[in-house]
This record gives sequence, structure tokens and C-alpha cells, in this order.
Amino acid sequence: MDEDGLDVAGSEADADADEDSVAEPDEERSDEERDGVEDSDTDPDSDSESAVGEDESAADSDDEADADVDGDEADADADSDGEGAMPGVPDPEPEESDIPEDVRKYARFKKMDGAQYERVNEFLRDRTYITAREWAIARLCSDFRTETGVEMTKIGENLPELVPFMTDTYTPQAVNQARSSFEEKVQKAGATFLYGAMCDFFTAEELDDVMYESTEIAKFLLEVEGVDLSVEEELEAEDKISSVMREVREASEELREQEDSADE
Repeated sequence: MDEDGLDVAGSEADADADEDSVAEPDEERSDEERDGVEDSDTDPDSDSESAVGEDESAADSDDEADADVDGDEADADADSDGEGAMPGVPDPEPEESDIPEDVRKYARFKKMDGAQYERVNEFLRDRTYITAREWAIARLCSDFRTETGVEMTKIGENLPELVPFMTDTYTPQAVNQARSSFEEKVQKAGATFLYGAMCDFFTAEELDDVMYESTEIAKFLLEVEGVDLSVEEELEAEDKISSVMREVREASEELREQEDSADE
């Protein structure tokens, strides 16, 4: 009985041992399988993390690209700004007028502001042989005369600034032409006047009247030009003219006497 009990016990022990030996590999496999499941469970997380990392890196690259574009635009703006006004640097002052200083200060003919050329020309035609153009340029040639000659280029280029009723600029050749025309007319008028005085056409009283009227017109033109003649200056000018005319009459009388003597 004891031997059978021992045999049964031994058999049970062997059976238990076999079950343990069989069960252990299953447990090991199950552990490995669990590990594998756990690893498989962690893979989506790692994939999502890598995807997030890729998105973040792509976003970073986009941000860097945007930053580069913004930087380029800022540089372009800075360059374009550099072409204009520089920050902190005042804008340059506008250039001064090209009109010469002596032209800007010229005060002749200021009384003629608003006058029309036609009206001025008509007035002169009724009283003299010269035109408004010749009158204006004659005065300018007198005022803008230097040691080397008349500044005809300056006169022509600034004629509208110098004379209110002159609206166009002149070339130096046109200025010289008007000047020569004035000089020629003065010479012809002088010769005409002297002939009238010397040929005994006018009496002494009539000649004085002619001289008075001529002097008044000349003084009026000077006053229009802005020349202020004092009473003393007027009297002195009249005395000079009267003296010259007396000399002309005396010379004329001597000449006629010589002619009469030669005829006899």
C-alpha cells in the first residue's frame, strides 16, 4: 500500500512537472507576444510623433522662407528708399532762379507794368521815329554796357523780365538789329533837325519852341523809365541844348555869309 501510494505520488509529481514544463514556454511566448503587442501599440505613437516632427520642420522651413522673403522685401524697400530721401538727411534746397541778380534788381520800366506793346508803340509813333522795341532795347544797351561791350545775350534772354511790355525773348542778333535801327533813326532825326535849324527855315523863336517840345517828350520818356530828374538837372540839360543850338545858329549864319561873299 505504501509502495502504491509512493508510485501514485511520483506519477502525480511527474505530471505536475510535465505541466510546468509545458506551461513555462507558453508563458514565455505570451510574454513575448505581450511585448510585441506593446511594441506594436507604441509604433503609431512614434509614427505620429515623426509626422508631427516633419510638419514642424516643414512649418519651420516655410517660416524661414517667409522670413527670407520678408527680408528681401525689406531690403528692396530700403533700397528704394535709398534712391529717394535718406532718413535723417534733409532734402536739398531748391535751386535758385537762373535769372541773374542784376536782372532781378533792374527797376526800369516799372511804371509800365500792365502796359500793352501796341499802346506803347502807338504813343511813340505819334511823337518820335522809334518803336517801342527800339526804345526799350536802347535803354537796356545803355544800362548793360561793360568794358567789353553791350551784354546783348543777357538782354535778349531776359527781355520779358526787364521790360514789362516785351513778352518774347530775343537772340543777340535781334538785340543788335534793334540797337542799330535806333542808332540809325537818331542820326537821321538829328540830321533833319540840324538842317531845319541851319537852313534858316525856322526863326529863332520857332526853333526854341521845337526844342522845348522835344525836350518835354524826352523827359517824359525818362520819367517813364524811372529816371528822376531834379529841377537843377532839367535846367542844366536845357541850358546845354540851348547853348548847342546857339552855336548851330551862329555856325549857320557864318556859312551863309561865306556863301554870299563867294557869289559876289
